[in-house]
Parts: sequence; structure tokens; C-alpha cells
Amino acid sequence: MRDHTGRPEPDLALETHALTKRFGDRLVVNNINLQVAPGSVYGLLGRNGAGKTTLMRMILGLLTPDSGSVSLFGRPAPAGDPATRDGVAGFVEEPRFYPYLSAQRNLKLLAQLDGPQAILTPQAALELVDLADRRRDKVGTFSTGMRQRLGVAAALLRNPRLIVLDEPTIGLDPANALDVRAQLRALADRGVAVLLSSHNMAEVAEICDRVLIIHAGRTVWAGTQASLHVAAPTPAYRVWTNDDERAAAVGRRHALRMETGGRSGGGAPLIIHANEGQRDAFVLELARAGVAVRQLEPDVPPLEALFTALTGSIPEVAA
Repeated sequence: MRDHTGRPEPDLALETHALTKRFGDRLVVNNINLQVAPGSVYGLLGRNGAGKTTLMRMILGLLTPDSGSVSLFGRPAPAGDPATRDGVAGFVEEPRFYPYLSAQRNLKLLAQLDGPQAILTPQAALELVDLADRRRDKVGTFSTGMRQRLGVAAALLRNPRLIVLDEPTIGLDPANALDVRAQLRALADRGVAVLLSSHNMAEVAEICDRVLIIHAGRTVWAGTQASLHVAAPTPAYRVWTNDDERAAAVGRRHALRMETGGRSGGGAPLIIHANEGQRDAFVLELARAGVAVRQLEPDVPPLEALFTALTGSIPEVAA
């Protein structure tokens, strides 16, 4: 968003304009535009090598773009100028710490480097990510998931206005991943802008207000969660019945696209492609025909369906 002078709108926490980066002959990020508003969670989704991490490095000033620009809080933010990153925190790829120092000592060193920007105490930041009881343990003994949580704690030290996180829940168990997502959502609710990348489409669908899908360095789709549902291909549902043959006949009468799942009797599901209205009409017709619906569930969530349609495959789940 730009005002009548062509300058970035001051109400955006982050804006990139035609951001482009090459490594040799390889075009890694190609003309990316994004706008992240305060109080929102913006998700970057793409396969490994799509350009997400390179894009985040340019936003954090760790790489210089070949062309295009980054603006933070309404002001130009050229690479190599730390002063323009005041109010910004985060990490890319994975957070790094001194392995022979404790979690608390690592955070104290970072707080000293941040100076006045360090608003939270190390103890308070560790409590936010449920690591207070491990504060005296050396980081070298931490699991991948614990280091990720410590990275989030380090980002929270300076009470950022914009937080940029690359795969923040990778390596976390489900309970801790849920906690981190809740913390990020709570940050947004307090007015912080959050930009995160993820391989986890369910995670992106759960907490992100807007989504940017990157494929081979370029934007293939961007929009809100509401517009995502409109743009996604017709949803698919798996239906288990007590009579697949009769259920398929009902589906044909409703002109639904179907794949029969196997033997009659409900062993394998019947897969139907239908919008909500078609799905409901199909289920009601099954009931009138005396066909019992034993189970019905989405086959492919909207975000996954859209991603697959645009890129030809789902993103790899990071180990």
C-alpha cells in the first residue's frame, strides 16, 4: 500500500515491493510484494527451495536484494542498516546460541546487546515458552524443539512490533507447538505484526489471517483466509456408508464428481467433490434413500487443495 506520493503507507508494519534476489544464474526470489499490518499473522507457504528463507533474510536485512525494496513501519529499510530494524525480531532457518552457556545466560547476553530495546527479562521470556525450569541447563543439551522455543523467547525479549519467524514450531511436540501458536496469536491480538513461514498447512490455516504461497521464487497466490476458501478447488469429502453402490447412484443423480472407494459395506470411502450446499443435499438424499452415512470427513483441506493445484504437490513436512 502506498500513499499519493508513492511512499509506503505508515500503517503497515512491513511492505516489500518487487523484491528480487539471484544467486548466480538462479532466480531465487522473483518480484515478491507483500504487506503485513500490525495485529495480523501472515503466513508464507512453499516447498523447500521455494524462496521463503531468502525472502525472510532480505526482510531482516541479512541479504541485499538485487532489486526491489523493504519498508518497515512506513520507512525504507535498506540492508545493512540495523537502525531501520528497531522494533523487529526473529530468526531464519534455526536460532543459534552458545551451546556451552545456559539458556538464561544466552538470553542475558542478547538482552545486553539489545540494550534499551530489551523489554522482557530473560526469566519472563523463558516462562512464556515454558523453559523456565531449564534456564540453568546448557543449550548444547537442548533438543531441536527446545532450541526453537528458546529462539522464540529471544525474539520476545525486545517486545517487538514485528516478529519474523522461520518454521517456529519445527521439532516441537504437539502440546508445545500449540503453545507457540497461541503465543503468536496473542502477540497479534496485542497489535504485533507476525510473519512466519511453515510447512504445516494446518498451522497456517489455524492462525494466519493472510497467506502467501511461493513456488519457484514467485508468488502464485496471496490473500485472506476467506478468499482462500473461494479460490480453492471444489472441496472433496470421504464418505463411508452401508451401501456404496446406492450412494454412488445418488451422487450421479446430483451430478457429483466421484471416485468409488472400494467394496460395498463401508470398507473404503466414497470420495465426492462438492461444495457445502451440494454436500448437504447429497447427505439428505442418502437418508431419504435409506443409505446410512457412517462417517463423513474432508478429504483435502482447502489450503492443501489450493497449494496442490498451484504447485503440483503438497509441501514436504520437515523432519
